[in-house]
Amino acid sequence: MNTRTAAAALAAGALLALTACSSSDDGTENKPTPKASASQKQKDDAATSGGLPPRPTGEKRQQLLDALAKAAPDVVRYEDKAVDAARNQCSAFGEGVERPDWLASQRFTYKDVTTTEAQGKQINDALKSIGFCNA
Repeated sequence: MNTRTAAAALAAGALLALTACSSSDDGTENKPTPKASASQKQKDDAATSGGLPPRPTGEKRQQLLDALAKAAPDVVRYEDKAVDAARNQCSAFGEGVERPDWLASQRFTYKDVTTTEAQGKQINDALKSIGFCNA
């Protein structure tokens, strides 16, 4: 018997042994317990503690969408994506961040919406002018 055949036989035997060991006599299976997924509030709290502003609602959300539409009309075609992109863009205003306008152009480009770097600058100006990232 050559080395490869012996190794394959050994691996097959080990697999059978593991399979036999994993079954139980009482008919129950060892199933992993599902983990509870985080609620939206927990996700928002984690994002806020990470430096992102809270997800705006009501009048604040509309103010944000209006400012974004004025800067680059197409980005609000998908409102939820625009809000998330705006929240993430706030991280581009920190120290040492290079090319924040380019980052905005990337964050606000999705599906069939393409945002230029010039529009990214307008978006950054809009976010700063309404104080969104300071919330």
